[in-house]
Parts: sequence; C-alpha cells; structure tokens
Amino acid sequence: MEIGIDSFAAADLGADGKQATPAEVSIAELLERIVHADRSGLDTFGIGEHYRVEFLDSAPTILLAAAAAMTERITLTSAVSVLSAIDPVRLYQQFATLDLVAPRRIEMVVGRGSFTEAFPLFGMRLEDYDEIFSEHLDLLMQLRAHEQVTWSGNFRPDLKNQTVLPRPVVDEIPIWLGVGGSPESFIRAGRLGLPLMVAVIGGNTSRFRPLVDLYRQAWAEAGHPADKQKVGLHSPGYVTSNTQEALETYFPGYVTTTARIGRERGWPRATWQSFMTQAGPKGAFVIGDPQVVADKILAHSAALGGVDRFTFQMDIAGLSHDQLMESITLIGKEVLPLVRSGTRQ
Repeated sequence: MEIGIDSFAAADLGADGKQATPAEVSIAELLERIVHADRSGLDTFGIGEHYRVEFLDSAPTILLAAAAAMTERITLTSAVSVLSAIDPVRLYQQFATLDLVAPRRIEMVVGRGSFTEAFPLFGMRLEDYDEIFSEHLDLLMQLRAHEQVTWSGNFRPDLKNQTVLPRPVVDEIPIWLGVGGSPESFIRAGRLGLPLMVAVIGGNTSRFRPLVDLYRQAWAEAGHPADKQKVGLHSPGYVTSNTQEALETYFPGYVTTTARIGRERGWPRATWQSFMTQAGPKGAFVIGDPQVVADKILAHSAALGGVDRFTFQMDIAGLSHDQLMESITLIGKEVLPLVRSGTRQ
C-alpha cells in the first residue's frame, strides 16, 4: 500500500478570521513539509484546490511545480482538481508540463469539489454542476489519449483537429477520480477504468464498502484489466508518539475548522464525544501513535476490500509546522513499515 499526505495549504487564521501568519511563510513551510515527506520515504503528496480564506491552494499546479523542483522521488498529485471549475485543456497542459519537470512523478485526482465558490468566480451556473463535470471529464480523457482532438460540448468552444501540447513524458498521466458518497460517481470511475480515490471525512468507513463494490463491478463489466484497478482512501489523520496526546492536540483545531464551515452548512458543533466516535475503531479519523494508526489503516483497507493508497489530511486542525513535520517523520519511519508488513496488534 502507498502512504501519502494531502494538503489544502491551510492558512493560519486568527480569531478575527484574518491571517495570523503571512501567507508566504505558510507556503514556504508547506514546501518544506513536501521535501521532508520525500526524504522520509512517503509515496505521495497532494495539493487541494479551494477558493476560500481558510486555504492557499487556489493555484495548486504552481505549488506542485515548486515542489517538483525541490523533490526527487515522491509522486505529486492534485487533491483534487476541481474539474468543473477549470478548462480541461489548460488542466491537461499544466499537468503535462509538470510531468516534463518531474518525469513519471505526476498524477491528478479530479473531482467536483465540496465547495461552490468556484462557480460564481468563473461565471458558471451551479445548476449545471453535474453536466459541466461530465463534459469536462470526457474531454480530459480524450486529451490524455490523443494529441490531436476533435470534440464538441455545451460549456466550452469545440475542438476541430486541434493539436494540444505539450505532451508528457509518460504515455498517459494517471487520472484518479475523487468521489464522496454518490453511487453514480463510483460507477463512472469503474466504467471509465479510472483509479478511485474515496474521501471519507466522517462516519463509519465501512459504510463505503457497497459503493466500492459498485466500482469494482462496473470495472469488471467494462472489461478493464483487473491489475489496473486501484482504490485510494483519504481521511483526516495525525501521528504522534502518544495516542492521547495526538487526540488532545488535534481536537481543538478540528473544532475551530468544522465550526467555521459548519456555520455555512448547518452542522452541529463538534464535541469531544462525537470526535472520539470518529477517532474510534470504526470511525474515519486515523489519529494516534504509529501502531494505532497502522492498525486502523489496515482495518479500513480490510473493510473496503483492499486499499492501494491511503492519504492523510493533517493540516485542517491548526497544527503547527513543527507538529506536522514530526508527524511526517513518524509516518515514514514507523507507520509505513508497519502497514507494509500487514500485521496488526
């Protein structure tokens, strides 16, 4: 199993909602963490895409380009590229160029995103949400497969025998489909033969098993090679040498972040009890000492019928740069070997 980290390039906000740490400092620290993950043996590092004050990742390919120039072996990916909000031609060109900078180390995870700010920002109608995504994904797949493309749709100008450059070093840039809880999304990934990245940010992880099974069934029915099928899992997580310390450190920042977003969405305020349910044996959160974390990753993998990649979301809980660096050290030094040994306590 591959182990990695996904970051939303969280801004350090004060109680007044303004940046307490200069944005350039937060970005420099993020890049330092990516380099540390590379040197610590982690497999992947992903950058999200948001258009909110809490995050600094509205131009993720710029951050990935900076990281590509500073790292040697780690796979760099989006997490996710909001395909409804960007022209597929530009997205493909950006990632093809990234692959020229860091050959065979670039992937993308595409999805519809969980926020809506991109729609008014780029002049799109929210009611076209599903149609835009489906159309853009179709075009992106054709761009990946063919240097010269003829294509027509409803939400961008047609392409007529148009050559799209540059081309990457790899034959095909890996494209994962990032999904939440929509059965149609799981089926679409299987039908198209795309690796699946499941974002489980709350609840019981095992409840996604029927959806993952739909993916596997659609994959088989479409006749795709069985050895190309991949399932990834993305969940909040944090590792320290002591489980109780990890929980107590993560909780306050988690409450602050979820309260800010929850005010918009009508979520109840998180409590210690609800948090501990999520951090318990079947809950989504992967928080604790290396053995606890490794055991839970393996348990989640078993619950979903096998997971090929697990990615931690750590920088949404107000953790300091030093805390995140230490967590990366422990993931590389202790969690990775425990997961790959496949033995649980």
